[in-house]
Amino acid sequence: MPFGRGPVNQLAIDHYNDLINTCLEYNVIPMATLYHWDTPLALQDTYGGWLSENIVNDFVEYARVCYAAFGDRVDHWFTVNEPSVFCNQYPLPAMYFKNFTIPNVQQPFYCGQHVLLAHSQAYHLGKSMMANSTIAFKANGGYKIPLTNSSEDAEAVQRAWDFTEGWWSDPIYLTGDYNAAVKSFVSTFLRPFTDQEKAGILGSADIYAHDAYTTQFNFAPDGGIAACVANSSNPLYPACSNSSFIYSAQDGGWLIGPASDPLANWLYKATEWVPPFLHYIKDTWAKDKPIVVSEFGFAEPFERQKTYLQDILFDPIRSSYYHDYMRAILIALSEGVNVAGCLAWSFVDNFEWASAYGVKFGMQYVNFSDPALPRYYKASFFEYKNAFDIYQEK
Repeated sequence: MPFGRGPVNQLAIDHYNDLINTCLEYNVIPMATLYHWDTPLALQDTYGGWLSENIVNDFVEYARVCYAAFGDRVDHWFTVNEPSVFCNQYPLPAMYFKNFTIPNVQQPFYCGQHVLLAHSQAYHLGKSMMANSTIAFKANGGYKIPLTNSSEDAEAVQRAWDFTEGWWSDPIYLTGDYNAAVKSFVSTFLRPFTDQEKAGILGSADIYAHDAYTTQFNFAPDGGIAACVANSSNPLYPACSNSSFIYSAQDGGWLIGPASDPLANWLYKATEWVPPFLHYIKDTWAKDKPIVVSEFGFAEPFERQKTYLQDILFDPIRSSYYHDYMRAILIALSEGVNVAGCLAWSFVDNFEWASAYGVKFGMQYVNFSDPALPRYYKASFFEYKNAFDIYQEK
């Protein structure tokens, strides 16, 4: 829907029909994401995109079009991808988009409110149109470890959970409304959810899906959490939790694990923390619902600078990442965590948003100068595939 509402682009419907049918032809189960950060520009210019509650009805109508077009062949749906990421993109750059009068620090939370309403309504519509479907949203963040054993760092960890995964997961899986930390902030400017909206939000996911790439340490800001919460100009406000990928000085000051490409400076290999992370998701939100690791992967450092194909195909850190991550999932399974599946990012080198083609997450090499040339599996592909060859019940 190029204008966000109104006309449907039949060429796009045809494209996705071809994609879905090709997947089925080769015994690939299609899992569709309705929104992966592609807000129609017309809606951003008209009412501010996710800043306006107008987007809820437009999103639900878009979902209806997709369900009607593809729901006879697609049983697995994600409504929105990583809302913590795209909501925290607000405010958008003023030189490219219209300015809106909502204060900058509040804009992500207006976005979040409308995401929860749009997601929950799209969920219930989908269940009414496709009774046997599986529908959820995709969370993101990562396991959070207190940097030290101080009470302030423990509080910083909880605030990090509250303002990342908890922002969405507490309403959807626990209460229908925000957790106390988020609510204490947003209640000063957002309207409260109605009882009907809370009832619609609560339970609006059939699985717990998380794009679980990495882990980080959290610690209190300089000056303490209370001072940060009282100071809206603090760059860490309102979450007021700092983060690092480096152990404390008392613990040696080492990195948590190997770094990925500098263009993905948010990603370090920390696979030993995956089992406790999956336990945390189960114990806190998923409960009896299946957990899906809906994205995980690694950007081999400086791969874009390599000139020999054989160098590109030998990706030792990514290979160890997949080997150790799959082992970590097996450990969690053996400990009673219901992990229903995992989706590696990515099966090919692709366009990585703000990093464009400069950072490589693919397990398969693509020559972007001539995409018609053959593609080649990297070593990491065989590590990922091997886990299924050995351990999956046939």
